[in-house]
Amino acid sequence: MLDIIGGDIFGLVALGIVVWSLPWKGYALWIAAKNNHKWWFVALLILNTVAILEIIYIFAIGRPALKKAGLLKR
Repeated sequence: MLDIIGGDIFGLVALGIVVWSLPWKGYALWIAAKNNHKWWFVALLILNTVAILEIIYIFAIGRPALKKAGLLKR
């Protein structure tokens, strides 16, 4: 029987979280750097929120700022 805390399931869940979070974090950090949002960059770099904060930043703060600056064509 699989041990949920120390067994295969925990490792797979942890790997899944990393695979899910990494692209969101990278894209959010790229947008924060492009917008010169230094405090957002630091917060996104340090905090690990399983991509929740990154998704909020990308769609609510980062992309509108890129559109306003004319750096995003869509």
